Amino acid sequence: MSKTRLLSVLNEAHRLVADRLSTGDCVIDATMGNGNDTLFLSRCVGITGYVYGFDIQAEALEHTRERLVREKVGLEQIVLSMESHEHMERIMPPSMHAQIAAIMFNLGYLPGGDLSLITVAETTVNALNSSLRLLRSGGILTIVIYPGHPGGDNESQAIHAWAAQLAHNAYQVISYHFLNATTEPPYLIAVYKI
Repeated sequence: MSKTRLLSVLNEAHRLVADRLSTGDCVIDATMGNGNDTLFLSRCVGITGYVYGFDIQAEALEHTRERLVREKVGLEQIVLSMESHEHMERIMPPSMHAQIAAIMFNLGYLPGGDLSLITVAETTVNALNSSLRLLRSGGILTIVIYPGHPGGDNESQAIHAWAAQLAHNAYQVISYHFLNATTEPPYLIAVYKI
């Protein structure tokens, strides 16, 4: 008898990213939160790769650092910055521009944190535009979006409009969402840079 595994947009984002990464790649977790994507990315790129993480909350940096230490991940190739994702292009070394293999966004708020601190459309769209310039050809950008919380629907609409206008000869854009949900579930947009 086989077990049925529940589908998850987070698992799908990880699957899509893992398919594009190799040991030694440079990647970005644009919204560290509790460190789940940072840990995942660090395992994908190994000790010869680099992971850059961004979050505006000191609590997120603490949780991420603690998670990495608990999981015995070396911190030598991991750079955690208490900065908004909209500033990542300025913070990333110029040698890394157009060299990033994957950038992951997990929007909304810090689980277990201050629910009034949320990602917002303006800064997120700025960060997404920076991401396109940071990605290498063949790179992937994943965006997990939560429309079901206050402010989430506005951000969702702005990201959808942003993704829909990307040039089809430069990017491939897919959306992964549940059609039969009874609430407003999170969904995933993935952008592949050609």
